[in-house]
Amino acid sequence: MSDTVIRVENISKLYRLGEVGTGSLAHDVNRWWHKVRGKEDPYLKIGEVNDRTKPAKQASADGTTNHTNKREKLTTEDTESTERGAGGNQRADSGEFLEGHSQAGLQMDSEKLASIRSANDSRASGDRSTLDSGLSTPSSSKALDSRPSTLVSPKAAPSDWVYALKDVSFEVKRGEVLGIIGRNGAGKSTLLKILSRVTTQSSGQIKVKGRIASLLEVGTGFHPELTGRENIFLNGAILGMRKAEIARKFDEIVEFSGCARYIDTPVKRYSSGMYVRLAFAVAAHLEPEILIVDEVLAVGDAEFQKKCLGKMKDVAGHGRTILFVSHNMSAVMNLCTRCLYTKNGMIAADGETAGVVDCYLRDNAVRKSEVSFTSLDMNACSKQVSVLGARVLNSKGDIGGTILTTEPTFIEVDYVQLKNEAAPKLNIHLSTEDNTCAFACFEITNGVKKRGKIRSRVEIPAEFLNSRSYTVSIYFTNVTNNKPVIELKDILVLEVVDNMDAPSRQDYKGYFPGVVRPVMPWTTSQIC
Repeated sequence: MSDTVIRVENISKLYRLGEVGTGSLAHDVNRWWHKVRGKEDPYLKIGEVNDRTKPAKQASADGTTNHTNKREKLTTEDTESTERGAGGNQRADSGEFLEGHSQAGLQMDSEKLASIRSANDSRASGDRSTLDSGLSTPSSSKALDSRPSTLVSPKAAPSDWVYALKDVSFEVKRGEVLGIIGRNGAGKSTLLKILSRVTTQSSGQIKVKGRIASLLEVGTGFHPELTGRENIFLNGAILGMRKAEIARKFDEIVEFSGCARYIDTPVKRYSSGMYVRLAFAVAAHLEPEILIVDEVLAVGDAEFQKKCLGKMKDVAGHGRTILFVSHNMSAVMNLCTRCLYTKNGMIAADGETAGVVDCYLRDNAVRKSEVSFTSLDMNACSKQVSVLGARVLNSKGDIGGTILTTEPTFIEVDYVQLKNEAAPKLNIHLSTEDNTCAFACFEITNGVKKRGKIRSRVEIPAEFLNSRSYTVSIYFTNVTNNKPVIELKDILVLEVVDNMDAPSRQDYKGYFPGVVRPVMPWTTSQIC
């Protein structure tokens, strides 16, 4: 337990869409009345999962079902389990942990159920007399399991409450480098803001041991009218450093940031990249026990990102803890010893970095790692060939698995040969995110193919692709005039992850430019 520096226990963050407050004075008073009595926010059970990928029409269709299911789950067992978590807002002893902004643990009683039902009934068209009779005694909560819920009308609108985070729990050990990955809107930045005490959680508790330095957004902790020199002292003071300690590190901070020429210029004249340079230099050199870094490093150039990764490795090597959010999977695998994958405000995976990254890539790219076609897809058919499907395989034969630069990659295409004659030639093109063609190759066959199903596989050798995303396009071209008869553009996606321990890298840990990265044979000899 002494090695644990961060402990997060069932924290949730609830937002109301489109409004700053709770929507009405009655709701505000109701929330305040529960708070002064030490009870949980009465609207915490109303929220929906924060799935930003769900269309608005689908959210409206699913809203009633979600509400009904949530009402049905409010049983006596829920009351007993939440009462056991009450009292989580007590501060730990100063010699142990410092708790974050905590509220009482989840607690349900008959008054809580009444407030929730009242909140939903304002949107529903149900009969109020029926609702009141259902709240006559505390034991009536058991009836929710034996009869359909009448709290929400079938035509009721979905909840306008969403969970940015919901029941998130994890621990971080001293000296651990924890990567946090996930899609945009998955709750990563919200989690870091709560840990940094920029905002508070709606429920749950956080225990932290040590001083936290955070780099969350461009310009965080800086005043635009002050110079770079003044902001270094200001930011250091915010982080709890003494003036003498900041002055001792001042030269190192300025040198690392590369902003020496502009250090006496107001930071409002800095570019976003210079902002990040100076902010990271301050956060990393003031020796915090815990360093929190959001995706802001993406603003800096390649040279500075390399310096930052090196500095974070050095910080971690001295026993300090780092929480690192990034969409750069290569950087996460290179830096982090452990990884969290957040999805819709909840933790979907927690464990060893390579496995969690593989889970994330599978979850987000599998729908483009394989594609199927039917006879109704006219773009995939011609008079001679009908394409059935295509897929990307890693070295283990897995569809959508992690593809490393040091392992071969395979692309398979299934199609039907409709006639016993020379078939159109199969071509595969790989392109980068900016639509630059990396390379193209075509199938080499021996004359006429027989009618029937055919599977063609091409192997992309190891140490050839660079660490980046590629799209795959498939063409069938006429053997006489080379004109395409089938064009299937950007139907597959390859996400290639760098292997930082590859022998071909030797001592180089930086980024390789170029759309591909082949290992070439070299011959070196002494000529004089």
